[in-house]
Amino acid sequence: MRINTRVRSASRIPLLQAAKTSAAVALGWTLSQLLLETQQLPVFAAIAALLVVQPNINQTLGRAVERSLGVIGGVIIAYGVGVFFGQSSWVVLLAIVFCIMLAWALRLAPSSASQIPISAMLLLTISTATAEYARDRIVETMIGAAAALLVNALIVPPVLLAPAHEAVVRLAYEVADTLDRIVDALRFPQKASQIEEMMIKVRLLRPMLAKADQALKQAEESLTLNPRHAVNRRLLDVDEELFVRLTSLVARTIGMTRSLRDHYDHSLHLEPTVLAITVELSRAAHDLRLLAEQVDHPGAQQVSLSLEPPTLTAPLTIATPHPQHWILIGSLMEDLRRVREEIKGA
Repeated sequence: MRINTRVRSASRIPLLQAAKTSAAVALGWTLSQLLLETQQLPVFAAIAALLVVQPNINQTLGRAVERSLGVIGGVIIAYGVGVFFGQSSWVVLLAIVFCIMLAWALRLAPSSASQIPISAMLLLTISTATAEYARDRIVETMIGAAAALLVNALIVPPVLLAPAHEAVVRLAYEVADTLDRIVDALRFPQKASQIEEMMIKVRLLRPMLAKADQALKQAEESLTLNPRHAVNRRLLDVDEELFVRLTSLVARTIGMTRSLRDHYDHSLHLEPTVLAITVELSRAAHDLRLLAEQVDHPGAQQVSLSLEPPTLTAPLTIATPHPQHWILIGSLMEDLRRVREEIKGA
């Protein structure tokens, strides 16, 4: 039997994140001692600041609300238990179990669900559960959470635009490469292994699409409540607009590759219509790279995609294909039309 455990992580958290957490703990600790006239060490403030600091302000605010509600719930339960049943060992244990089951019954978020029993346990074991003590611990927690929010807002809130931008642009270039591979397969006879290799490569577009989608969501979240929101919003909008187009293009290119694999024939390159289709697919790949280049370098001079004849504006002369080819040719023509519409934003 193999025990799956990790003591060390493959990568460190950013040094800035560790510094912000340390600053938040120190600020929460100091403010609690200054504002609350109590001899108790501000443990609740330190815990709140330690757990609330997240990579961006939006996540920090959400965690602050969750932790504060969890502490309030745990303190109220602990105070009630302490008043009516005392603070013996069995009472503390039963209070913890009750808090766990209550969080489960209410379907609370994991952070709130864990905070309720922890707060109840700390309150019942550290000191006498009086009304004043319970009140101070709630205020202390809010001070720690507020300190975390303040530190995260003031010390360079991160903007995760670069990973999202790179993922979207990389996906656009890979879709263009896929169109070029389809062109080569239509122009030159292919072995069965080459067709299968094409299919394997095109399937990789799905995880790339999912990665870009996740990166865009993280970038969006990093801008929420961020002081630099206005400056970076336009750049993210451009990436999101391209991603919407690529979502459809990924489905189209996968479908075209699958149709080519299912209906491939070594005489395909002899069909006159197939040659015309490859010309238009090459133009589509070229225009998609131009579009990705414009997104990748927004300050560069814009290149109009209308410099080349748009696909299918001049009717293609379609000779009667071989009976084995007409299904594939019809499918490629329809997919080509939709690919061009997405690239041109029609």
